[in-house]
Amino acid sequence: MDVAAARWKTFPAERTVLAVARTVTSTARLLEVLPDVFRGDPRVEVTFGHDRSSAFHGGVQDLLRASDVRVIPWENATDVPSDLVITASENARFDHLKAPVLVLPHGIGFQKLVPDARGPERRHSGVVPRSLLRPERSWYAVSHPAQAEQLGALRPDLAGRTLLVGDPCHDRLLTGAPLRDRYRRGMGLPRGRVPRLVLVASTWGPESLMGRVPQLPRRLLAELPLDEYRVAATVHPNVWFGHSPWQLRVIQRDALEAGLILIPPFAGWQAALTAADVVVSDHGSLSLYAAAVGKPLLLAAFGRESVPGTAMAALGRVAPSLAPDKGLLDQIEAAIERHRPERYQDVARRAFHEPGRTLSRLRSAVYQLLELAEPPWPTASAPPFPLPVPERTESTAEVVLTHLARENETWSVDVRRFPAAARPERPESARRFSHLASEVSGLERSWAESASVLTDDTAPRSPEEAERRIEGMLRHHPGCRIAAVPLADGVLLGWRDGRRVMVNATGVLAGPRLISAVGYACLRAGIPPTGTFLLRVGERSAEVTLRPRSAL
Repeated sequence: MDVAAARWKTFPAERTVLAVARTVTSTARLLEVLPDVFRGDPRVEVTFGHDRSSAFHGGVQDLLRASDVRVIPWENATDVPSDLVITASENARFDHLKAPVLVLPHGIGFQKLVPDARGPERRHSGVVPRSLLRPERSWYAVSHPAQAEQLGALRPDLAGRTLLVGDPCHDRLLTGAPLRDRYRRGMGLPRGRVPRLVLVASTWGPESLMGRVPQLPRRLLAELPLDEYRVAATVHPNVWFGHSPWQLRVIQRDALEAGLILIPPFAGWQAALTAADVVVSDHGSLSLYAAAVGKPLLLAAFGRESVPGTAMAALGRVAPSLAPDKGLLDQIEAAIERHRPERYQDVARRAFHEPGRTLSRLRSAVYQLLELAEPPWPTASAPPFPLPVPERTESTAEVVLTHLARENETWSVDVRRFPAAARPERPESARRFSHLASEVSGLERSWAESASVLTDDTAPRSPEEAERRIEGMLRHHPGCRIAAVPLADGVLLGWRDGRRVMVNATGVLAGPRLISAVGYACLRAGIPPTGTFLLRVGERSAEVTLRPRSAL
């Protein structure tokens, strides 16, 4: 460290580290591992150099600002002498730096071919080109001995330049596995098995899931019943910032309005993966992480970018595919029901060597490169990832499908709901009906104006107020056939012909929009809305009692 500058420092740093911030993906990986590597040690000062040369540099500045790190422009990197450069991006200009360079993977190994910014060819992701870094100054952290062999075969001049440390993300996923229920609640899901969470995960580029089937999130929302499934999506930061967050949201607007849970580009996909019941993905690293932690997996795309002979290529051969042009519900349910957690163990063993030891190995490697004694305290165990902070809009309008049947002396009503914005199909038959149900005060007024069933989910203070609300909904919405208002002891339904019906149910199936589906089935079938009905929603059921009530 510069002697003059040291006069103003509080911590007497003996070594300085320059961390390369070039893309959101590579910067996020450094921010995930460096705090644990240098935990508690005032002898090492870390400065981030912001390299803006990438086509995907958007978002990096926001991420660095949110992380409160010290940042210098990359062109001034040589102004701060450093003892070690740590990067998870292989494309920065390292040739003007003098310190050794430790290259961390921002995915899993060297398993993907990506466009080369310096020409028309493709290159192996994770490998620094010869023109940017001399072999004798570079070190590569790998998670498996096979990656060292692959690098040596690909670049003989890099043979012996690898450090076997493990995969920090994989270790943290294993640590966070017991927190699944907390992660689910962080994504707005209740405790328990229902609803199941489908995680759509895409890498970047035209061969990715988003490149091949960008409408898949909307189609999943249109075909998976709302009371049984939720859909989340995590998209590679290169999609967010290679285009723009605005562009991505425009493309996914129907899905977002239908309730898609969108994971932000900076963090949260790890928690979403842990919370997921099934993952629909492609040849991105997240698929391999999902397989390694025992998740059911369907591949909706698998590009030619996958490098033969790698663990990812092996996963592409054994994981089942999703056929986007066929019914999605059956494929999702089959993937969950037929899955065995040990299914991908052999593939995982080809990517992750001795999991659980990454932090200690990485810290030892870093301090050896710094020629500094490790701190005397042991490394902490890999911390779990924080709770997600997803982007989500609740659906206020649904297409409701009801199937009315007579079972012995009791009518049963099977209900499936789908977000209206997802544009689900609306099949009809003699005993199968469909209708649009909407919250009367939803943000999108067009749904309420065309709904057959309107609900006011705010509980009124008295039966008289409930009656006034029903009359108002029917008067101001000519297309509405049934209005529903919750009361302390049930739900009051109002017909346009003046009939009023009090409905009682218990548990999670007692909400106005589910309850009103029973009344609508009676209306369409022409049967009296009175007596006890069996309401079934997926695997759950409840007895629902309808009692006629005079209008006040």
